[in-house]
Amino acid sequence: MKGTSTTRKALSHPDLPLLAATTLTALALGETLAPGSGPAPSETLLGLLALALGTTVPLAFLRSQPLLTAITVTTATLLTPLTYGRLPLSGLPALAAVLYTVGRQSTGRTAAAFAVPFAACAAAGVTHGTALLIGAGATLVAGHAHRTRTEHDHRTAVDWAHADTALAHATLGERARIARELHDIVAHHVSTISVQAETARYTTPGLPPEGAEKFLAIGDTARLALTEMRRLLGVLREDVPEEAVRARAPQPGLDQLLALVDEARETSGGAVRLIVRGPAGPLDPGLELTAYRIVQEALTNARRHAPDAATDVELIYGENELRLRIRDCGPGAGPSRDGGHGLLGMRERTAVAGGTLHAGPAAAGGFLVEATLPVRARETR
Repeated sequence: MKGTSTTRKALSHPDLPLLAATTLTALALGETLAPGSGPAPSETLLGLLALALGTTVPLAFLRSQPLLTAITVTTATLLTPLTYGRLPLSGLPALAAVLYTVGRQSTGRTAAAFAVPFAACAAAGVTHGTALLIGAGATLVAGHAHRTRTEHDHRTAVDWAHADTALAHATLGERARIARELHDIVAHHVSTISVQAETARYTTPGLPPEGAEKFLAIGDTARLALTEMRRLLGVLREDVPEEAVRARAPQPGLDQLLALVDEARETSGGAVRLIVRGPAGPLDPGLELTAYRIVQEALTNARRHAPDAATDVELIYGENELRLRIRDCGPGAGPSRDGGHGLLGMRERTAVAGGTLHAGPAAAGGFLVEATLPVRARETR
């Protein structure tokens, strides 16, 4: 592979045609003027020199004028045996280069047109005409084969690109369809819960104040869940305007934990405390979101299984890690609590962040969720 790359780099060098033309011209002059070529009249010598230069010098213009160069070199090469009965050996590499270029860059008709004069010379019995026809035909075919292979590779690459684009559009369309259907189904039910909770506050006779507060908390939680679901589903939809994406609220972080704890305190029957230890510093937004979701799910878990128990939420900032400890004073573990989807979601989030999570009965009673997340400082610009 390294040798192939070196060869391609050498063949694509901008000075290669000029260097090749200079070398072949020197060889052609030496071939024509060599003492072993025999005495010749001055007119013959001048003609041979002109044809020798005609087969090599134009090679310097191969890249800028490929067809004109090919016509000139082909004409000079055929005139040499036709006029003087000699084969310009030094000009044969130049002839091969120009014919290969014609086959590679031109259409099949153009390549066939260049083969016609060689076939005519071979049919007329010109010296070395058959050998020139075979060599020219093989070179033109090789160049045309390279052109065909390159076009096929390009078409294949374009087809794959179109297929990838079509697949991407199909994926986006399917994601948008799922998001719309999920939104229509879940949003309807969550909205119904919110409306029923609000209605129950005013239509339930003899409802104590604590019950009204519970219904109010249910409505608030349902509206919050609806808002977060719409925010999450927004990233799945391709038909969301750019202005709506920019206006979408940011994902929650650790600075919103206090509001989360206040909400948990209002909706549960027990006390909820937030304890922060260590110097708090800026963290990666993804890590903050993971920590927030773990605390949120742990509080939901505690409210569901230990509704009247006190709960402590503890954040411990370390130099290389962030530790979360959420402990309630409830009855501890149970079958539904150990195998719930909430704990599975917390474990998945922790694993994605590269951390560890332990959830189970606490040593002093109750239930403990403890997560350790590796800290990566937020990049500053």
